Amino acid sequence: MLFSVIIPVYNRPDEIKELLESLVVSDYNKPYEIVIVEDGSSITCNNEIENFKDKLNISYYFKENSGPGDSRNFGMKKSKGDYFIIFDSDCIIPKEYLTEVENELTANYVDCFGGSDAALDSFSAIQKAINFAMTSFLTTGGIRGGSEKLSKFQPRSFNMGISKKAFEDSKGFGNIHPGEDPDLSIRLWKLGYETRLFSKAIVYHKRRIDWDKFSVQVNKFGKARPILNSWYPEYSKLTFYFPSLFIIGFSISIFLFLFGIEFPILCYLLYFGLIFIFSSIQNKSFKIGFLSVIAVIKQFFGYGRGFLESYFKIIINKQKPEIAFPELFFKVKS
Repeated sequence: MLFSVIIPVYNRPDEIKELLESLVVSDYNKPYEIVIVEDGSSITCNNEIENFKDKLNISYYFKENSGPGDSRNFGMKKSKGDYFIIFDSDCIIPKEYLTEVENELTANYVDCFGGSDAALDSFSAIQKAINFAMTSFLTTGGIRGGSEKLSKFQPRSFNMGISKKAFEDSKGFGNIHPGEDPDLSIRLWKLGYETRLFSKAIVYHKRRIDWDKFSVQVNKFGKARPILNSWYPEYSKLTFYFPSLFIIGFSISIFLFLFGIEFPILCYLLYFGLIFIFSSIQNKSFKIGFLSVIAVIKQFFGYGRGFLESYFKIIINKQKPEIAFPELFFKVKS
């Protein structure tokens, strides 16, 4: 089995350097290739790549900007391997990653897998707080952090693998972003393919974003979900509504507090207290615990508002997604 590592990048040469540095020290001793796809960047990473060509088997392509999903498809079409491993450019890869993936595929083969993400000690306090918000069982149910409770795991494209056959049958990622990951997973299920979590296939996801960018990101996540629910209603789940219910309930609890009814707002304070305690213990820092509370509030309110807006436009008003939210769709060019 030949692995092809697919990495789309947009204006982030510093990220590519760190990612390639982590692959240089990989303990995987079999041949594999790395395919880097520059998605119309104005700040290219070709100079950084040149410094690694004597250490790694790298192919580099520059294409017109058409989004991360289309760039991944482009890279897989150009690849020589029969199994593709996809990373976001802001990931750092543990040295044992490829070995763990091969061990999993050898023991129990699957045509599509997803891995989890974690934070390095070198990450900033905000990065660690956002990582907690995105991976904790108290927020997302641990989906991104390695939980295996889901009967059908939906891989995320910052850390996933897909066989060449499954890619060719499914045609790869669609042009929605974000939301291209669950869209691909569902289409694979419909084609009869299985997906699975590889709990030991961990990457360190740096997420070089500030609070404002994080709010925008999770808001887009919220907007994408009702679109996916309208495409695949049989895969809609009650848990997708939780962030919206959370912010509605929070607003009601504040209103009730003004009339002397304290219990609802105390429940919210208890929840935020648990976030603070668990994050402080996990990260060994009260500062990160406090920042995690901010991250969770931004996560729920950003996602919840986006979900409600999208639900009204897509589900209630039956608007075409590309018209309602043009910012979520790239024009496919590959």
